[in-house]
Amino acid sequence: MRLLFTIFLLAFPVIEIWGIFKLSVLYGWWFFLYMILVTYLGWCLIKEEKQLVFSKLINTMGQGGNPIKAMIGSTRNLFAGILFIIPGVITDSIAVILLLIPIKDSSPESMRPSTEDDVIEGEYRRDDELLK
Repeated sequence: MRLLFTIFLLAFPVIEIWGIFKLSVLYGWWFFLYMILVTYLGWCLIKEEKQLVFSKLINTMGQGGNPIKAMIGSTRNLFAGILFIIPGVITDSIAVILLLIPIKDSSPESMRPSTEDDVIEGEYRRDDELLK
């Protein structure tokens, strides 16, 4: 298993470089423009996620949600941004797949089935009538 993992780690950059070479020969400047655009978008994704990570965490905790889910979502976005910055089509494909995977919300509001006829039962008493 260790040998297979080592072979994969050594072969992955070679496959990426071979793919970049073949696609640049096939598409020319358009592929170069794609690489610059994807790198810029990855950089913007990382910058935006760095700015929003704490506000997402505080909002999730304020709504009674699980802060681990917010951290997993932020980590996923940062990792996808890093994959976008690394040149290569395979890493870009992995980043897109990573961003498309939804993270389920486990807040108490989302766990409870909502119905239109929610009724709050209890007793009602006016305090101002007691003061008379």
